[in-house]
Amino acid sequence: MVTKEEMIGPWVTNEFWVSPYNFEKDVTSRPEMPARIQLHDSTLRDGEQTPGVVFRKHEKVAIAKMLDEIGVDRIEAGMPAVSIEDQEAIREIASLGLNAEIYSLCNARESDIDLAISCGTNSIVMGYPAGYPRLKYEFAKWTEEHAINVALRAVSYAKDKGLKISFFLMDSSRSSKAFLERLVTSLTKSAPPDAFVVVDTSGCFLPAAAANQVRFVKEISGLPVEIHTHNDLGLGLAATLAAIEAGAEVAHVCVNGLGERGGNVALDELVVALRCLYGRETTIDYHRMTEVSKKVEALSNIPINRNKPVIGDGIYRRESGLGIDLVKKEPLAIYSMVPETVGQKARIVLGKKSGVASIDFKANELGIGGLTGEEQKRAVLTKVKERSIEKKAFLDDKEFREIVSSVLEGR
Repeated sequence: MVTKEEMIGPWVTNEFWVSPYNFEKDVTSRPEMPARIQLHDSTLRDGEQTPGVVFRKHEKVAIAKMLDEIGVDRIEAGMPAVSIEDQEAIREIASLGLNAEIYSLCNARESDIDLAISCGTNSIVMGYPAGYPRLKYEFAKWTEEHAINVALRAVSYAKDKGLKISFFLMDSSRSSKAFLERLVTSLTKSAPPDAFVVVDTSGCFLPAAAANQVRFVKEISGLPVEIHTHNDLGLGLAATLAAIEAGAEVAHVCVNGLGERGGNVALDELVVALRCLYGRETTIDYHRMTEVSKKVEALSNIPINRNKPVIGDGIYRRESGLGIDLVKKEPLAIYSMVPETVGQKARIVLGKKSGVASIDFKANELGIGGLTGEEQKRAVLTKVKERSIEKKAFLDDKEFREIVSSVLEGR
């Protein structure tokens, strides 16, 4: 039998135990991957674009402060053109003197840029329609020449105003490669932004394709590249990680994976993936991930899925009786990460799949005495299973107490 000591490596710590195969030489050879990955949080802008989500001014300020406290590098505070209240919120957030760099989102036009400046942000994400479907149907009157001139004028204007610009290539995952090359090359030569943002607006990038576009834009521009993906096909995190491996220095995220349609990459998932699977630390205090997620859940009125990775309540519950004692004694035998790492707790629940050991565990946890014999415990287990099957769910503590009482009383 291989001993635990023989398995020690960067894949196992006191807080997590992941696959050692992640750290084999042919997997870890990533010459393009930045040593430092910055996190750009867009909860207050793209997160609020989740249909039905509205963050009031004081709520935006509260979220921004919390994001800053846990170490987010950059906060996209909103889009000034949306409303007067958004402008006021951005202005207040920009005035707080946070450690995080504060950004506004604006379209590639002078009036939007001026509005961002009036809100006190020195950094902007400049949205621009790079995708072929958007150019064909929404901007059908634009020629390619006109489209590029729009970008050149807007970036030149913003640069003259002294702004830091991340040029946001909307829907670049569905762009014409020839147009993308001409656009990026023209900007780089005549009005270079501070960075280009590769954007998978519709969530349709394969991870390898996201990596290829990052390399392509970096190669023809020589400028930093950021990555912004959506999760429509469940590939947002994988595409973002592939883009980072290919050299993207900044990753865009939202708390709880909020965002349009399938949402953006979740802040907690990316932070944990970078640390546990790549051995790359970020500035984020991951122990507060659940706290932040619960706050945003309450303010957004969008429930966190029970089985959401990293911070979902359900992924640290165990109903199966197999290995039930390990949940507390050796949690890394059951989970790849100790739940407390992200502010969670392991929970034993009783139901159809429980065993006798589960009854012992729960009785001890609740301080219930009197179950002394195997026969009594099996009687309790039988009733637990019956109740669970009947209600099609696990039991709460009250129901368990009732069942134990009934067995002890011979009912």
